[in-house]
This record gives sequence, C-alpha cells and structure tokens, in this order.
Amino acid sequence: MLFLKLCRESVLFAFDALRQNKLRTLLSLLGVTIGIFTVIAVLSAVDTLRANLQKSVNKLGGNSVYVQKWPWIGGEDFPWWKYLQRPDPKLHDFDELQRRSQTAAAISYEINIDNRTIKYESRTIEGAQVSAVSHDHNKTWNFDFAAGRYFTEIESRTGAPVAMIGYDIADNLFPQGNSVGKRIKVMGRYVTIVGVFSKEGKDIFGNSDDKVVLLPLNFTRNIIDVQNDNYQPTIIVVGKPGLTDLDVESELRGLMRSIRRLQPYQEDNFALNKASLISNQLDKVFGVLNTAGWIIGIFSLLVGGFGIANIMFVSVKERTNIIGIQKSLGAKNYFILLQFLIEAIMLCLLGGLIGLGMVHMATLLVKSAFDIEVVLNLKNILVGIITSTVIGVIAGIFPAFSAARLDPVEAIRSN
Repeated sequence: MLFLKLCRESVLFAFDALRQNKLRTLLSLLGVTIGIFTVIAVLSAVDTLRANLQKSVNKLGGNSVYVQKWPWIGGEDFPWWKYLQRPDPKLHDFDELQRRSQTAAAISYEINIDNRTIKYESRTIEGAQVSAVSHDHNKTWNFDFAAGRYFTEIESRTGAPVAMIGYDIADNLFPQGNSVGKRIKVMGRYVTIVGVFSKEGKDIFGNSDDKVVLLPLNFTRNIIDVQNDNYQPTIIVVGKPGLTDLDVESELRGLMRSIRRLQPYQEDNFALNKASLISNQLDKVFGVLNTAGWIIGIFSLLVGGFGIANIMFVSVKERTNIIGIQKSLGAKNYFILLQFLIEAIMLCLLGGLIGLGMVHMATLLVKSAFDIEVVLNLKNILVGIITSTVIGVIAGIFPAFSAARLDPVEAIRSN
C-alpha cells in the first residue's frame, strides 16, 4: 500500500511538472511521436500489404498443387530456355492422374483465353477472360454465386452450351438484372447463362472473376485446341482432408514422371507449384521490410529519447531546491527517483499515444481514399506502447538517478 501511495504521489508530481511547462513538454514529445508514428505506420503498412497478398494467395488453396510448364518462383539463374522446351500439361496427363492418384480429392484441367468480346443482342463487353474447365473446377477454386448455379455433371460431360459469367459482365450486358437463362455469344457460339459470380473486385495481383466467362471444357474442345500452349493449360490437384501439400506433391511427382516415361537420370519436365511457395517468399520480403521499418523508427526514437533525457536533466536542475526540501522532510531516494522516472515515462507514453492516434487517422484517410482495409492490430498498438515505455525508462533513469543522489543540504542551498 505504501508503494502504491508513493507511486500515486510521484504521478501527481510528474503531471504537475508537465502541466507547468506546456511548451517544453510539447517540444520534447515531437521526437517520440515521430518515432512511434514511423515504426507503427511501417508495421501497419507491411501487415496491410501482407494481409491483402495472403488473401490473394489463399484463393489458390492451401492444399492445392498446380501442374504446369513454368515454375512460379525463379532466382537469378532462372533457366528459362530449359523450361521453354517443356511440354504443357495434356489431357492425357489429366486423365491418367484422375485414374491413378490416391491422394487427390479433386482434379481439374483448366485453360484461359484472354481479351475476348462477349455479345448479347446489341450490347458488347470487351476484354473478357474465357476459361474452359473440367467438372471439378468448383472443388479446386473458391467462388460464390450472386445468382444461378454451377454446371451439372451431365452438362460438363456432354459439353453443353452453358456458361457462368462474372458480375461485371452480367452488370454490363444485363443492366436490368435477370441474366440467368439468357443466351450470349462467346467465341462465335451461343451459350446459355446458368450462373453469375458474386462481385469480387481485383485482388492485389490484379486477378478477379468479375470479367470471366466460364465454359465446360468439353464444349470448348469443339471450338479450339484446349491443349494449345497459348491458353496456359493447368492441372489443379486438391489433396484429401488430413493430407498436406507435401504429401500430394510427392505423389504427383512420381505419377507425372511415370506418365511421361521419364528415366531416373532425367530431370522433371513439369513444374509443381503451390501457394506455400509464394507464402515463403512473402515471409522473406516482409521480414526485410519490418527490419527496415524498425531501423528507420529507432533512429527517430533515439533522437526523441535524447530530447527527453535532456529535458529531464534541465527539470532536475530547476527543481534542485524542491528535491532538497523533500529530502529534508524525509523523502527517500527511491521516491525522488520514481518521481522523475515516471515523468519521463509519461512524456514518452503521451508521445507514443499521439503517434498511434496519427497512425489511426492515416488508416482512416487511406481507407476512404483508396478503399483499402488497413491493418492496425492490437499487436502493433502494444508494440507502440511498450516501445514508448522502454524509451521513457532509458531516457529518464540517469536524470532520475542523479536527482535521487543529491545531498539535501547542498540541494537546498542551490539557486
């Protein structure tokens, strides 16, 4: 109880000292405020970018493996000439994987055809992406419907002239709504709309299903060569529940080598891509960005800390007489030390809170201007508060210690 009472009196002394020197207090806050603002702003910006990137990566599926010609990740010695000679995934590969795989919950074959014109009566929309997919596409890719449904198994198997369209295509071609059941012209053929995807907006990679037309693979086979290199054929494999992407990848590598009759001494002529490859790269990049943010912020905090320490030494000098009187009346050394230490901590905490407030205002401005969900989580707030406290302790301990060691007689005599 005595300790708490002393702490309370120290806080009151410190608050009174700060109130009596408003201008000095304000100037001493600037360094800490700028430092905390820099650190938390950078950490929040990195977290925001990471969250948006990870959201885009999560669409790829955490347990999915993509069988493709080109790898997603490459270094400085990227042997592009070697990958260029690889064959694209073929329907034969797809059929064999379906027949042999024991770890796959679903397998789909997909191609993309960019920059197509979609027509409905007198209306047209340019720059649409046409995707042709096998039936299990809805099990290998995440999407929601605003209206309608997915292809039936009979429609996929027989290659029925049906389609699902993105929200923007539906909104442009059918401004009055009721697009399901209407017939549109795609690649010179009429297809009936059976479903409309929900509005997504572009992710940070620029991907979106809002301008996509999805067709059954067997329907598209009658129009174009779906194994053509220009359409980026991809086989997507989703593992069974309880299996990791490593389990699926290991089996796929063996199956693909067997299907393509590769000898033990021959390299893989296919790439097995997965979301974790991108996530690992993101971890490295954002680790560097976090470190850079801390380095920038620490320099600002050092300037602020030196400013606080200087102000505290001045404060000790100004209040030497008062310290002597307090000691002559029985004040202990630790009471004097706490008085000045708490004053320094309060200064830094106040600067930190102002810095956090500025970050919060900046997040609101960014959100309203760019419609981006900015991450200012509890972890970053705690980092700001704890960092402010630590700077306050470091900046205040030496002035407080020098005040606590003053001789009461000499202190009362000083002017």
